[in-house]
Amino acid sequence: MFFLSKIFDDFLGLFFPRRCVVCGDPVYLGSELLCSTCINEMPKTNFHNDINNKTAQIFWGRVDLNFAASFLYFHKGSKYRHLIHLLKYNNMPDLGVYLGELYGADLLGTKALQDACCIVPVPLHPKKRRIRGYNQSEEFSKGLSKVLGIETKDLLERKVFTETQTQKSREERWLNVKDVFRAKDCREIEGKHVILTDDIVTTGATLEACVLALQRCSDVKVSILTIGIAQ
Repeated sequence: MFFLSKIFDDFLGLFFPRRCVVCGDPVYLGSELLCSTCINEMPKTNFHNDINNKTAQIFWGRVDLNFAASFLYFHKGSKYRHLIHLLKYNNMPDLGVYLGELYGADLLGTKALQDACCIVPVPLHPKKRRIRGYNQSEEFSKGLSKVLGIETKDLLERKVFTETQTQKSREERWLNVKDVFRAKDCREIEGKHVILTDDIVTTGATLEACVLALQRCSDVKVSILTIGIAQ
């Protein structure tokens, strides 16, 4: 049934093509959200090939991580930076899944991730989730799960509704989130390796707070994956 549905979607795409969410050009395969040109030109970091990459360096001296990496560079003025805005504010959860699938394909075979038991998205407060309708980090996690074969689990809770982190300094971001996360059930992850996911890493304050919440459980190893790193 899925195969027939895909053929039908691709057939319709020949006559009513979707538009690439980056450049606006036609996309003729129904499953794609970016055209082939924009896929080929994506500003990939390839951080998964370097354990001492820039995402990992953000957390040096702050928390103990197994591994950290980001899929894309988000430079100021880049047409790809618009992807995060679409994902968070334009009701496009499928974009998160799609980016997770693309990144998962690059991560296949990454030794540092092979013993992970689950993928844990940075949670939204229930109020914000109701407003948005979904958690963008969870959608990204779903795409990773599909390709990597590692299940996504909702194991973190955001206890406090916080202000937006935009325009805040590193210290202000940390004070805004340092005590707002809690692991729901330590028995699920004690002695295990979990992958924490978020949409974009800037100062790392939110992710650091989540890592500390997870590591309050006994002997938990944490890796971090994000869609982008701000430049």
